[in-house]
Amino acid sequence: MDLHQLQIANDSVQDRLVLRIGTEANEEFRIYFTRHFLREIWPHLTAMLSGHLGANAPAALPEREPEAEAAGFAEPFREDHPSYPLGSTPLLASEATLEAGAPGEARFTLREGRERSFTLDLDAELLQILCAMLHAASEQAQWDLVLDYDAPAAIAGPSGPSSLLH
Repeated sequence: MDLHQLQIANDSVQDRLVLRIGTEANEEFRIYFTRHFLREIWPHLTAMLSGHLGANAPAALPEREPEAEAAGFAEPFREDHPSYPLGSTPLLASEATLEAGAPGEARFTLREGRERSFTLDLDAELLQILCAMLHAASEQAQWDLVLDYDAPAAIAGPSGPSSLLH
């Protein structure tokens, strides 16, 4: 899957964050994150970023990335009548698996119970962007979460996955 755009927005009616992933093939995947789910997975995401993917990540994680706007993150999300492989209703993430892959690679799978699932292959840059977007959206939602980049997490090493349940 070739990513074209990522967007995370606050859905104040649902009290959830919605992650929208657009592909080059004009597909769109939508995933809901609840406050509780984000609080539970955050330490695992940042541990992967500073651990397995750390060799490929910048030394410091800025709160705001000025380069992101120049890279197209300020442009509106493409609305070209996309197809929705998982349906137009967002997947409500209730389970997650974060697995270390080859050096510099990780796989993040989000599941809705035992129903729909979505897998995103990550590198350090994409995980850093995802974390920055989740952080900013949770602040906009006024969720009052402490989302530190140095939060400890019990993650299996490169030989085993880290399974997270909501």
